[in-house]
Amino acid sequence: MDSGSVTTTPLLHGWRKSSYSNGDSGSCLEVQDHHPTAVPIRDSKVPGGPALIVPAAGWTSFVDAVKRGALSA
Repeated sequence: MDSGSVTTTPLLHGWRKSSYSNGDSGSCLEVQDHHPTAVPIRDSKVPGGPALIVPAAGWTSFVDAVKRGALSA
C-alpha cells in the first residue's frame, strides 16, 4: 500500500469510525489503524468508494492539530 495513493475500499478491511466524526449522518470519517506506515481514510457514507492513503506520520500530525484546536473550519 503506497501512502498518498487512492484505492478501492472493498480491498481493505477493519474500518473504524473516527471519534471526531459526528453521529448525525453528516461528517463521518473512517480509518484503519493496522498499517505501520500509512493510514487509509474513507467517507463512511460511501463504504464502497475510494480511500485516501496518507503517511502515518502525517496522520499523527493532523490528529494532534485537531486535538489542540489548531485547525479552523
